[in-house]
Amino acid sequence: MKQRMNLFRCKACIVLLILSITSSSAIPLTKGNRRVKYNFNSQWILKVGDVEGADKADFDDASWTKIALPRAFNEDDAFKAPIEDHTTNIVWYRKHFKLSPSDKGKKVFLEFEGIRFGGDFYLNGKQIAIHENGVMAFGIDISDDVVFGNKENVLAVRIDNSWKYAERATGTTYQWNNINFNANYGGIPKNVFLHITNKVYQTLPLYSNLKTTGTYIYAREINITKKNALIFAESEVKNEHSAAKTVSLEMQIEDMGGHVIKKIKSLPIDLKAGETKTLAVNSLVDDLQFWSWGYGYLYDVYTILYVDNIPVDVVKTRTGFRKTAFRNGMVELNDRILQMKGYAQRTSNEWPSVGMSVPAWLSDFSNRMIVEGNGNLVRWMHVTPWKQDVESCDRVGLIQAMPAGDAEKDVTGRQWEQRVELMRDAIIYNRNNPSILFYESGNESISEDHMAEMKAVRDLYDPYGGRAIGSREMLDSKIAEYGGEMLYINKSARIPMWATEYSRDEALRKYWDEFSPPYHKDGDGPLHKGKDASDYNRNQDSFAKEAVIRWFDYFRVRPGTGKRVSSGGTNIIFSDSNTHYRGAENYRRSGEVDAMRIPKDAFYAHRVMWDGWVDVENHRTHIVGHWNYTPQTIKDILVVSSGDQVELFINGQSKGIGERSSQFLFTFKDIKWQVGKIEAISYSNNKTELSRSEIKTAGEPFALKMKVMNAPDGFKADGADLALIEVETVDKDGNRCPTSEALASFTLSGPAEWRGGIAQGKENYILSKELPLESGVNRVLIRSTNNAGKVTLTASAKGLKPNTVSFESVPFIQKNGLAEYISGEHQPSYTERGQTPVGASFTPTRQSIDIVAATAGSNEDKANLSYDDNELSEWTNDGNIRTGWIKYELERDATISEIELKLTGWRMRSYPIIINIDDVEVYKGDTEKSLGYISIPIKPTKGRFVKIQLMGQSTDEDAFGGIVEVTGTKELDLYKDPNALDAKGQLRIVEAEVYETL
Repeated sequence: MKQRMNLFRCKACIVLLILSITSSSAIPLTKGNRRVKYNFNSQWILKVGDVEGADKADFDDASWTKIALPRAFNEDDAFKAPIEDHTTNIVWYRKHFKLSPSDKGKKVFLEFEGIRFGGDFYLNGKQIAIHENGVMAFGIDISDDVVFGNKENVLAVRIDNSWKYAERATGTTYQWNNINFNANYGGIPKNVFLHITNKVYQTLPLYSNLKTTGTYIYAREINITKKNALIFAESEVKNEHSAAKTVSLEMQIEDMGGHVIKKIKSLPIDLKAGETKTLAVNSLVDDLQFWSWGYGYLYDVYTILYVDNIPVDVVKTRTGFRKTAFRNGMVELNDRILQMKGYAQRTSNEWPSVGMSVPAWLSDFSNRMIVEGNGNLVRWMHVTPWKQDVESCDRVGLIQAMPAGDAEKDVTGRQWEQRVELMRDAIIYNRNNPSILFYESGNESISEDHMAEMKAVRDLYDPYGGRAIGSREMLDSKIAEYGGEMLYINKSARIPMWATEYSRDEALRKYWDEFSPPYHKDGDGPLHKGKDASDYNRNQDSFAKEAVIRWFDYFRVRPGTGKRVSSGGTNIIFSDSNTHYRGAENYRRSGEVDAMRIPKDAFYAHRVMWDGWVDVENHRTHIVGHWNYTPQTIKDILVVSSGDQVELFINGQSKGIGERSSQFLFTFKDIKWQVGKIEAISYSNNKTELSRSEIKTAGEPFALKMKVMNAPDGFKADGADLALIEVETVDKDGNRCPTSEALASFTLSGPAEWRGGIAQGKENYILSKELPLESGVNRVLIRSTNNAGKVTLTASAKGLKPNTVSFESVPFIQKNGLAEYISGEHQPSYTERGQTPVGASFTPTRQSIDIVAATAGSNEDKANLSYDDNELSEWTNDGNIRTGWIKYELERDATISEIELKLTGWRMRSYPIIINIDDVEVYKGDTEKSLGYISIPIKPTKGRFVKIQLMGQSTDEDAFGGIVEVTGTKELDLYKDPNALDAKGQLRIVEAEVYETL
C-alpha cells in the first residue's frame, strides 16, 4: 500500500508566479546554450540470440546485421505467421556513437519510445538501466557514463520478448503481454532519441527510470465564440548545479504560420542546488483556432528557461487547444455534440513484413484514412499506442481513446499495480496531445475502487486536459466518466456510452461475391474451434451490408432521439491485423481496409453513413461491388445511401426504387447484368436529388499501372523510410479491372530494400517478389537504405503491358550516429474538414416522456429499476405468467408513438407481450431479438398510463450466432444474468422508454 500511495504523492511544488507581458520576439538562444534533441535511430546493429559478452564495449560486433530503427528483430513474421507463432527470443542491439567535446559537463538523456519486452541497457560496458513493461516510453540519464570528443561510446541493449516475461523483482507477468491481441514485434520497434541539456533544465515527461514529469500545456476558460482561452504552461525544472540558481520561465506560442502570437514571462525565483520545482505561467490568448475532428490545427508552445535572465533551455511542445464536455449521455467538442464514429484498432497498427515500425508519414497515411472515411475516433486496444501514432492523430484530426495496458478482466495485486503505473506513465507522456479525449482504464469493467484509483492518477497528472476517464462497460459506475459495452447498444442520460467495439465479422478484400472471381459464396470457410464461422468468412457484399445493419443500431438512438441516447461506437477493426482470428486466414480480416490499407466496400459504406457530427450533414451514395460480370448473371445490387429514396439506372434505363432497410441500405432484387454503366441516384422524400454514384464495366486487362506514395518531404535515405507503391491491372482506357487476378512479378534496382505486400496464398506472399493483384489491385512496400539515389521498380505479368516507376531517395544527414532531422516534426497537419461548425449537429426527431411511477403484478418495490437509467438493474415478475405485467404512469398526458424496451436476454429471447395505453390495445406480438434496444412503433395514441403484459411463455434461440470471445467463452455467458435462460414465465425489463414524435 505504501508503494501505491507514493504513486499519488505530488512530485514537485507548483510555483505561482507574477506574470509580465513582453513584446513578441524570436527565441533568444544560441547554439552554445540550446537544448538539442537528436534522432538516435541510425547506425544500429542487431544479433538474434543471447550472446555472451555482448554487453562489453570492446566486443567484436563487426559481423552483426546493420539496421536503422525502428526495427523489430522479427519483422519478417508480420502477417506471415499467426500471432501465437511470432518469434520469441533474446536479441541484442548495439550502437556506436560519439558526442561533441563542447557538450562535456552537460546532461545527456536517452528516450526510448518503447521496447518489447524486457530490456537490460549497458553503456561502455556498465549496466545503466533495466526496463520491463514492454509498452511505454522511458528515459535513461547517461550523463555520468558517456564520454565526449573523439572517444567512441557503445550502447548495448539485451531484450527478451518472451510471451511469459515476468517482472524480475516480483516474478509477476504483465497482463497485457497477451498472445491474442498484442502482436509480438520484438526488440526496439519504436523510435529512440538523445537529449542534451544544460545542468539547469526542464525535465522530460518520462516517469519510468527518470521519475520526471516534463512540461504540461493546457487551456482553461475556453470561449469558443470569442476564440480565446487562458493558456497555461507548467514545466518541471531541475537544478543539478552545486549552487543555487535564479530562474524564470517564459512561454511563447507560435501558430502554424510561424508567427509568435503570445509571449509571457514570469518573475524570477531561486532554485536551490539539487532542487526540483514546477514553474508556471499563463495568459489570455485571443484569435485561437481550435483543434477539432478533421482539423489538426496545432501550435508550437515554447517554454524557455532563464538563469539570471539568460536563456539556457527551450522545450518545444506541439499541441492544440479544444473544449470538451461529457454530460447528458453525450460528448461535446468545441460546444458541438459529436456522436463517436470510428474503429477499435489494434495498437500495433501493423503492416505486412514490417510490423508496427513504419515512418511517421505512413502513420499519417493510415490514420488519415479513418478521417477521410468520416470516422472521428480510434480506440486503441489494450495497450498504449506509441508516440508516433499519438502525434499522427493530432495532425490528421482524429480523436483517440488511450488505454494503458490490460487483457480481458480486472486484476488485483501486483498486476493491478502494474496497470496503474503504466497509466501514470502514459498520461504524463501524452497529456499534451489534443487528440486524446478518453483514457481507458480497462478493456472490461473494473471495480469502483480501481476506477477511483485510475481517476486519481488522471486528476494528479492531467487535471485540466479535458479528458474523460472510464472503462469498457462501467454501466452503473458512479465514478467512471464514460462507458459502453462490446457489441451491444447502451444508452444513457448521464455519462456518455459508446460501444467500445462492434461488428467483429471478417472478410477478405479479394472476395467480391459468388458471381465473380474468385467466386466466394458468403460464409464459406472452415469451422473455428469446432463452431460455425460463416460470419468470419464473408464476401464483400455481405460484409458491407453487415456494416450498415450494425451501425444503424447506434444511429437509431443517436443524440436527438430522447433523453437517453447512445454516443456511438467503434467498429472493430480499421485495418486487417496480425492478431487473433476466426476466419480461414491466419490473421484477422475484420478491417474496413486490408493490411495494405486498400479499402473494402465497407469503408465506403461507413463514409456514407458517418458524414456528419450526429445527423448526416453531407449526402453520399455508394454502389457496393463492381460491374464486370457475365451476361447470364442475375444478382441483388446493394446501394448504401443517406438519401430517403434511391433509384437505380443501367445504361440510362430505370430499374425502380430500391427496398430500404436499416436507414442506409437500398436493395435492388434480381438485377440482370449488361455491359455498360450502372448508376444510383438518391433523393429526398420530395424527390430532390441529393447525391449519385456510378460504376462502369471495365474492358479486358491490358496493362499494369503503378503509383508511388511517400512522405511529403521525400523518400529519406535513412535506412528506415518506406515508399508505398500501388499496382493495378487496367484496361486500354486506364480503368481498373476489378476481377483481374494477375500475378505480378517485380524487379527492384537502386538503393532500396524489397519488403513487398500481402495476398492470399502460401505464407500470405510475405516478402515474395511475385504478388497476385487481388480484385485488380495490390500494394508493396520498399524500404530505403543509407545511400541516396535513383530507385526503379518494374512490374510485369503474363499477357499484360509492364510498367516501370522511378523515384529518388533523398540524402539523410547523420554524423557519429546522431541526426537532427526528426520525421514526425516535418509532417504537415491536415485541416480539410475545416473548423468546428457553428450550430446544432442534429434535429430532434422524438421526445421522451418521463415515467414517474409504476405498479406491477409482483415485485412492485423494484418496478422503478426498469426506468432508472441503469442497464445493470431490472424489474422482473415472480415467474407466474399471470403476474407478468407492469403499468407505467407518465409525467403528463401525451400522444405516444413509440415504446422502446431493453429486455433481459434480448439477443436470444422473444417475449410475447400486449401493450395498452389507457386500456386501449396498441400492440400485440413477440418482441424481436436485438443487440440492445427494440423499438415498437405504434399508432399515435393519447394517454397517460402504459401497460406491458406477458401473454405466454418466452421462447429462446440465439439470433446472432455464438459470439465467442478470445477465451472461447460465449459472449452470452460473459454477460449479465446466468438465470436469463430460466423461468420462461418471467417478464424482465431492463429499461422502458416512452416517446412521442416531434
